[in-house]
Amino acid sequence: MLNSPRTITTSTLGAGGTMGVTDRRVPVAVSAPDPISREGAVSQLRRHPEIDLREESGPGTVALLIADTLDEATLTRLRRLVRSEGARAVLVVGTIRESELLDVVECGVGAIVWRHEATAHRLVQAVLAAARGDGDLPADLLGRLISQVGTLHRGAAGRPGAPSLGLAPREVDVLRLVAEGLDTGEIAGKLSYSERTVKNVMHGLTTRLHLRNRAHAVAYALREGYI
Repeated sequence: MLNSPRTITTSTLGAGGTMGVTDRRVPVAVSAPDPISREGAVSQLRRHPEIDLREESGPGTVALLIADTLDEATLTRLRRLVRSEGARAVLVVGTIRESELLDVVECGVGAIVWRHEATAHRLVQAVLAAARGDGDLPADLLGRLISQVGTLHRGAAGRPGAPSLGLAPREVDVLRLVAEGLDTGEIAGKLSYSERTVKNVMHGLTTRLHLRNRAHAVAYALREGYI
């Protein structure tokens, strides 16, 4: 074991650099194609008391997967981590082709970090976002995702029998702000909701529509033309 699991109260760095408080350390398992890359990520995460490093991923664990590029083996590994092992996935990657981006989101990856931006601060930020079920995509990737899903939606427009998500207006309002990169607290403030209400809205729609996380929900809402 890298660290013995224990429960503490500590300040943590949330999305957008804001500070919050958590009563549990986040269990994280790091997987990399080579020992140098793995040890580099582990050494950066080890310095942060809110991170509980584990040898193996599993239910409730954040699996941080490092890759230079995406291939079918990496996508298969991501699907297994999320769907079979019950982990939340953070992908640290060198490049992603346009055609691969939606595949990654639909695998259940809610947080992506470019390898050249993978500082300790950035890794911890992505891990905590994934642990909360929030999305954390680089701004350029979010723009590419919106563009790609928009293209898919335009191609499907007018097609008879196209499915409808049936999103409620409140769900659409929340998803629009998620797509703009706002976290739960910021969304609550914008809509004059409590944070619990925002979380309940997201949980309700992701459960009803069998979506993996916030990024997946945004992709589907974009695809269906709601946002």
